[in-house]
Amino acid sequence: MSALGLGRTTVSPVTDTTHPAESPSTTPSAAAPAAGQDVPSGVQHTLRAGPYEAVVTEVGANLRALTADGVEVVQPFAAEVIAPASHGAVLAPWPNRLRDGRYTFDGTEYQVPVTEPARGTALHGLVCWDRWSVVARETTQTSDAIELRVVPVPQPGYPFGLKVTVRYALDADGLTVTTRARATGAQAAPFGLGFHPWLSTRGAAVDDCTLRLDATDHVTVDERLLPTGTEPVAGPYDLRAGLPLDGVDLDDAWVGATRDDHGLSWAVLTTPDGLRTSLWMDASFAAWQVCTGDHITPAWARTAVAVEPMTCVADAFNTGELLVVLAPGEEHVSRWGLSLA
Repeated sequence: MSALGLGRTTVSPVTDTTHPAESPSTTPSAAAPAAGQDVPSGVQHTLRAGPYEAVVTEVGANLRALTADGVEVVQPFAAEVIAPASHGAVLAPWPNRLRDGRYTFDGTEYQVPVTEPARGTALHGLVCWDRWSVVARETTQTSDAIELRVVPVPQPGYPFGLKVTVRYALDADGLTVTTRARATGAQAAPFGLGFHPWLSTRGAAVDDCTLRLDATDHVTVDERLLPTGTEPVAGPYDLRAGLPLDGVDLDDAWVGATRDDHGLSWAVLTTPDGLRTSLWMDASFAAWQVCTGDHITPAWARTAVAVEPMTCVADAFNTGELLVVLAPGEEHVSRWGLSLA
């Protein structure tokens, strides 16, 4: 057991299902780039069901936009720009920060590129900038879904065989995101997962919004935002009853996720218009990260709130806290979702 006292996560093998390849969706949307235009986020995949519309990108399988009856659920970014502040990204095979980009697994030390030079960390995994392939598209009268897959190329810093599939599905109740990560090599693979949606404040100031978060313990960090331990929530870190965000600066993680009768943990952002953006995560996700954006690109600073479901906290490859270890052929399955009411 390591400093945070949380330990490793184990998974059980399940049978893989291979879906036939399908051409990427070319459904136009109001925010889509011109036909034939090559943009940083790649091909745009538009989903529609009930009041909801989503745009998922080829690059990073990012959730670029999500609306309900035309009202923003996540803050969108333009297809023509590189996704700012990890917007909508899939964070794998680790979320958050990895100290010095270095870790030891099963007695071997590995080094991945440092992608956050100011803090000397490797941030948010390896698949954010990969092109994801469409492996299934399913549309019915009441739902619309797309499934994308990436197979990271083994590299010196992460030589493990891995296949990650993400399914975005819309229906009248909102968005459900299902991820399957399978170890495809001959050796076990360390793994962590997160998602990075920026929840829209719909033009309001972050200071005028309230955030509720179902978690009992705050993760303490050092000056590099790497974990040092946990503490019971108190003051600005106790969001269980809903906390007004006026003057609150967060780039913090929580564990001890509390759950409803269905095993779901919830975060709810309420804007001054009374609308509530609800994000749920299933039991495969053990941690939350919240960022109010005070220290990111000025154009995005405090214009939205990132609420990130994570299977582990930062630096899990070094601490072992909540780390998933996939044996050859094992698969990790996770689900989370978004809705507006």
